[in-house]
Amino acid sequence: MKHLIFKYFNFLIAATLLTSCGLYGKYERPDEVNTKGLFRDIVNDGDTLQVNSDENFGNLTWREVFTDAQLQGLIETALQNNTDLRNAALNVKMMETALTVAKLAFLPSLAVAPQGTISKVMTDGSTASKTYQLPIAATWNVDLFGNLLSTKRSAQMQLLATKDYQVAVKTNIICGVANLYYTLMMLDEQLAIVTDMERLTKETWNMMKLQKDLGRARSTSVQSAEANYYSVQAQAVDLRRQIREMENSMSLLLNEAGHKIERGKLYSQSLPQKFATGVGIQLLSNRADVHAAEMALAQCFYDVETARSRFYPNITVTGSATFTNNLGVVVNPGKWLLSAVGSLTQPIFQHGQIVAGLKVAKMQEEQAFNKWQNLILKAGNEVSNALLLYNASDEKAKLEAKQVKVLEQNVTDTKQLYTSKGSTYLEVIQAESSLLNARISKVTDDFTKMQAVVNLYQALGGGSK
Repeated sequence: MKHLIFKYFNFLIAATLLTSCGLYGKYERPDEVNTKGLFRDIVNDGDTLQVNSDENFGNLTWREVFTDAQLQGLIETALQNNTDLRNAALNVKMMETALTVAKLAFLPSLAVAPQGTISKVMTDGSTASKTYQLPIAATWNVDLFGNLLSTKRSAQMQLLATKDYQVAVKTNIICGVANLYYTLMMLDEQLAIVTDMERLTKETWNMMKLQKDLGRARSTSVQSAEANYYSVQAQAVDLRRQIREMENSMSLLLNEAGHKIERGKLYSQSLPQKFATGVGIQLLSNRADVHAAEMALAQCFYDVETARSRFYPNITVTGSATFTNNLGVVVNPGKWLLSAVGSLTQPIFQHGQIVAGLKVAKMQEEQAFNKWQNLILKAGNEVSNALLLYNASDEKAKLEAKQVKVLEQNVTDTKQLYTSKGSTYLEVIQAESSLLNARISKVTDDFTKMQAVVNLYQALGGGSK
């Protein structure tokens, strides 16, 4: 009988080993992920952008992209002080601890529970009887079916995803500081333009007052010029408010109280002007959120493995060693008692929980794939939009430079004609307003071109670290 039981037990182990061959698979990137036409050509509609990836802009470090010394100092301060980045680093440490726990699960668990007893009969005057036990128990879960292995691999993927999140936070901080820095310089430039226009409109107002005193203009022309002067002054007030707000935002990003931000000039900045983007998903190799999404997919893959392993027996080996002097009779010195027990637990019916767990794990894996695929397409869209924004802003700024040159001459000519009654005061004011708007628009588009570089850098994952 014992022989038959032993043969049956061996047969069960062999069968389960054969059927569990698929429990030790490693994650591989799915072939069905779609990267076709990921980046649109910035000129031809419907074309896919394909450029040599050897010169990939996304491989530059942030110091190579943002070369302004003051901006670099601000970025370094933000990376050192920012609370979100500190918390991201703590998340990585927590995931490292969780992975360590998953690795230690392969080792036996040990427990020590010392016990001692003192007993004495109070009536006969005998000495007290002392007994003691020092039991040491070890339990080892034999991972024949990959439960512990898949759990460990899942924890590894979670750790990688957490590190990716830390990189993504770092990239967001770098690009956030750069955007605020360029915004401040744009506002400085616009304030300088408005201040210059304030002087110009004041001269126009004085000119029209002189013409009125000479009897060559009406009071309405003086009033219109005065109102235009106040309008320009109001724009200057608004720009100063925006500058303060941007400085406060920058200070918050630096984890500091609001203060003045030292900065350079908008047109002294040197940013990359030629961009090669590479092809397909290789372009996004530096993008932390895309990689994190794939690691989440890999984690779900191993979670499916874990759920599948629960269909197989749980084999546990338990051993104990007890040093005692209590062997039914008081014996000294103490002696060792040794024992070992092996157990196999095969799940048969658990209210459908194991089956449901596997189904849920598979559906979660499918969700993770869908999120990853969508994020790839979203990243490609962001790259395309950043390239489009850069080229459109560059083209507009060149046209606006020509427009500003024409309008500057128009203001000069209109004023000369006004003094000789060849134009009206409305034409003078309109010319000045058009010049102001054109100058402001050009500065805005020059800034937008810089912002597009920051957006592209961020869309490509923040470059090599």
